[in-house]
Amino acid sequence: MKKITIDLDNIKINEDWKNFLKEEFLKPYFLEIKKKYIHALENKKTIYPPANLTFNAFNLTPFKDLKVIILGQDPYHQEGQAMGLSFSVPKEIKIPPSLANIYKELYNDLKIQPAKDGDLSFWAKQGVLLLNSILSVEAGKPASHSTWGWQEFSDAIISKLSIEKTGLIFMLWGNFAKSKKNLIDTKKHFILEAAHPSPLARTGFLGCRHFSKANEILQNLKKTPINWNLNIE
Repeated sequence: MKKITIDLDNIKINEDWKNFLKEEFLKPYFLEIKKKYIHALENKKTIYPPANLTFNAFNLTPFKDLKVIILGQDPYHQEGQAMGLSFSVPKEIKIPPSLANIYKELYNDLKIQPAKDGDLSFWAKQGVLLLNSILSVEAGKPASHSTWGWQEFSDAIISKLSIEKTGLIFMLWGNFAKSKKNLIDTKKHFILEAAHPSPLARTGFLGCRHFSKANEILQNLKKTPINWNLNIE
């Protein structure tokens, strides 16, 4: 097997995040992720999101402006859906059920009318890191890359942010996201917990009021609140 190394110059991620995560990119587990990714491509596997969007969450959210982290689990596995942002889909793609419930809660909480599409880039650019725990998936096979090592990477990001930042708001929706709570220093950061927005969670998500709660926290910290209204982007 040919030798594979990590060339940091070829990792398409903003320089501020690249510097923050440099140590992780150079660890053996990340090399294993790269090997598995290349092997899958060599075997003609289709991977979502497209390679250029793998680190889209970091490229859209400036490190210095980070305020909120919304943790997802696995990228969408159907064609055209995954765009490297948790819960988000491109403008031309039908809004998934979980995101539809997020929009319902936005209306219940802040009377924001549901957006016509599912692109959450506007949130990301304001400092909302839409982070999936697993950053890639094989087409049509949910959780197919869950053993690749991505969770070690995303766990390291959460832990490192907890240590090096202060006053971040972590929105943990569903049991999987809540399991990451032990990575966060609750004396320095804020955690908002709720059921997963999926309809399969029997709408236990509705009524959590996380969007107004997050903005109230930000205002108390003398930070600019998030404009959650996707209709005026």
